[in-house]
Amino acid sequence: MTDNTIANIRNIAFVGPAGTGKTTLAERLLAKAGAIKTAGSVDRGTTVCDYDPQEKELQHSLDTTVCHFDRGDTRINIIDTPGYPDFVARSISVLPAVETAALVLSAQTGIETGIRRLMKAARNSRLCRMIIVNKIDVEPAKLGALLSEIQDVFGRRCLPLNLPAEAGSKVLDCFFAPEGGDTDFSSVSEAHEHIIDQVVEVDEALMEAYLESGQELQPGQLHDAFEKALREGHLMPVCFVSGETGAGLDALLETLVKLMPNPAEGNPPPFFKGEGDAATAVEIKPDPSQHVVAHVFKVMVDPYVGRMGIFRIHQGTVKTGTQLFIGDARKPFRVAHLYELQGKDLNEIPSAGPGGICAVTKIDEISYDDVLHDSHDEDNYHHRPAGFPPPMMGLAVEPARRGDEQKLGDALHKLAAEDPGLRIEHRATTNETVLLGMGDLHLRMTQQRMKERYNVEVNTHAPSISYTETITGAAEGHYRHKKQTGGAGQFGEVFLRVEKLRRGEGFEFVNKVVGGAIPGQFIPAVEKGVRQAMMQGAVAGYPIEDIRVTVHDGKHHPVDSKEVAFVTAGKKAFLDAVAKARPILLEPIVEIDVTIPADAVGNVTGDLSSRRGRILGNTTLGVDRVVIHGEAPLSELQEYQNQLKSITGGAGMFSMSLSRYEAVPPRVQQDLAAQHKTSDED
Repeated sequence: MTDNTIANIRNIAFVGPAGTGKTTLAERLLAKAGAIKTAGSVDRGTTVCDYDPQEKELQHSLDTTVCHFDRGDTRINIIDTPGYPDFVARSISVLPAVETAALVLSAQTGIETGIRRLMKAARNSRLCRMIIVNKIDVEPAKLGALLSEIQDVFGRRCLPLNLPAEAGSKVLDCFFAPEGGDTDFSSVSEAHEHIIDQVVEVDEALMEAYLESGQELQPGQLHDAFEKALREGHLMPVCFVSGETGAGLDALLETLVKLMPNPAEGNPPPFFKGEGDAATAVEIKPDPSQHVVAHVFKVMVDPYVGRMGIFRIHQGTVKTGTQLFIGDARKPFRVAHLYELQGKDLNEIPSAGPGGICAVTKIDEISYDDVLHDSHDEDNYHHRPAGFPPPMMGLAVEPARRGDEQKLGDALHKLAAEDPGLRIEHRATTNETVLLGMGDLHLRMTQQRMKERYNVEVNTHAPSISYTETITGAAEGHYRHKKQTGGAGQFGEVFLRVEKLRRGEGFEFVNKVVGGAIPGQFIPAVEKGVRQAMMQGAVAGYPIEDIRVTVHDGKHHPVDSKEVAFVTAGKKAFLDAVAKARPILLEPIVEIDVTIPADAVGNVTGDLSSRRGRILGNTTLGVDRVVIHGEAPLSELQEYQNQLKSITGGAGMFSMSLSRYEAVPPRVQQDLAAQHKTSDED
C-alpha cells in the first residue's frame, strides 16, 4: 500500500469503442501489479470491472467501474468505461475525475465510429490524452497502417513511445532507453528522434540547448517539458500492448508511472462560484490542508447499500467523521464510512486527500455532478456539467400491472439518478411518461434493470414526437370576454401583439398598458392565459415557443372584471394573434451516423433518403466498413433500428444526436393538424 501522496497518484480513464479490450487490459494490469491473484476473463464473467449480471450476459461493459493497484510507490486509479455508443454519456461523465484519458484501440478493427466524440470530450475537459493500441498480435503491416491512420485523424503529435516487435510478441522502448532492434515497422531511433523534437518545442531553453549542444537529452531532462506538452495537447503518446498475451504491459506501466501527470500536474476541472452570467471561475489547488472541494461523478442506487456517491477529491482532506455539505444545502452530512473501490468491492479507509477517488453510502440527498465541501464559504461552488449528447431515442412506458404506477415512478427516478444519459419526461399534452436514452440497447438494458432490480414490468410504445409550434410573422390579437349570469358578471378585454423570437430564446411577455386600461392586478392573469394557450398550441396541440407577447391595451369593468375574465381574454386574444401570424410546426432534426458493411451503402443511403433524410458524407473504416453521416427528421426514425438490421443482416449500428428544429413540410403539418382536430372532437 502506498502513502498516496499527491505526487504518487495517477488517475486514468480507459475510453474507447466496445470490443477493444479495455476491461481485459485493466484486469491484466491489476493481476500484474498483484492487486488480484489471477486475471479474470470477460468471457467467463470473472473480471473485476464487469461484475453486473447484464455485463456478464452481454460480455461487454455497460457502466463505469473504478479499480486501483499500486506500482512501487505509485497508486494508479483506473476507471473502465463502456464502449457502446449508447453509453457514451457514462464515459464522458467520469472525465472530470481523472488527469488522463487513455483511448484504447484494437489493432484488429482500427479507428471506429464514436472515437472522435470521446477525444473531443477529453480535449474539452483539458485532459492529457494518450492512445493505447491493444491486441497487437496481428499482421505487422496492419499496425503500421493503423499508426498512420491515427496520425491522419488526430495529428502528427501522436507519437509512439514504444514499437511492436517479433509479430507483436514484445515491444521495444523508444523513449526511456532506446537500444534499437528490429521492429515490426518503422525504427526505434526514428521514433525516439520524433519524440524529442516534439517535446522540446514547448520549452525554448531546452530546445536551444538541444540544438546547440547536439547531445542526446535524457528522459529526466525532458520530464517537465513532456508534462507541459501533454497538458497543452502538443503530444499524444501512443503505446502498443496486448492485454491477452501481456506484451507491452511493463512498458505501459512504466509510462503511466513516469510520464502521466499526477493531480498537481494535470489541468484541474473548472469550478465556479455564483450563477449564470455572474459566475466566476474559482481556483482549486490540490492542497490537503485547504477546505474540501470534491466532485460527485457517479451515483449508484443499491437495494442493500442504499444510494452511494462516488467522488473525486480536488482539494482538502476527507476523513471519517468529516462534516460535508452538498452544494448549497445548509445541513451537512457526516462521513460515517469512507471507502475506496475495487470493482464492486468497498474497502473502508480512514481518509483521502487530493486526487483520491472515494465513495460514501446511504446519503439520499447526493446526486450526480454535486460539489461536496466542508465550508459555508463554498456553498455556491458548482462544476459546469459535461457536454453530453442529448438522449434522442424514446419509449413511452406504462406499468404492465395495475397499481404499479408508484413503483414505476420510483424505479425510473432511481435509474435516472445513476445514468446521466437517461432522462424521464412526463408529457402533459399526450399524458405519456417517456424514457429517453441514447439508443435501442440503452433502453432495452434499462427495461431489463427495472424488471430484475425493482420487479417492475412495463408496456412500451413509440412516444409522440416532441414537435413544437412557433410563428413566422407578427400580428395583432383582440378578445372581449363578457359573461352575465344574473348576478355579478365577468368582463375583460385585451389587445396584444405577437412577434417571433430567434430559435431558442423561449418566451417574452411585455406589459405596455398605460393609463390603467387594464389594472395592474390583472396583468398577471393575462400572462397566465397566454401561457395556457402556449402549452395547448394553436396548430396541432404542441407547445408554442420563441415568441414575444406585448399587451398594449384593453378595457375593464369596475364591478365585473375578475382574474378569470382576463385569463380567458388573454388566452383568446393570443390565439387570435397567432392564427394571423403564419404559425408553423417544427420537428426535431437529428444528425445520424450509421456504421455498416461496405456492400450495404447503396441500400442504406436509399432508405435514409426515403425517410426525408440528407446524406452529408461518409468515412471508410478499414477495408469493409463505412460510416454514413447524415441527418433526418426524428419522426422518420422511430422504427429505424429494425429496418437497419433487416438491410444489413444485423451488422449495422447507428447513433444520433439532436441537430436543430426545422419546419415540417406543409403536407405533414396538415395531417398533424387534422389528427389534432379529430382527437379534440372525440
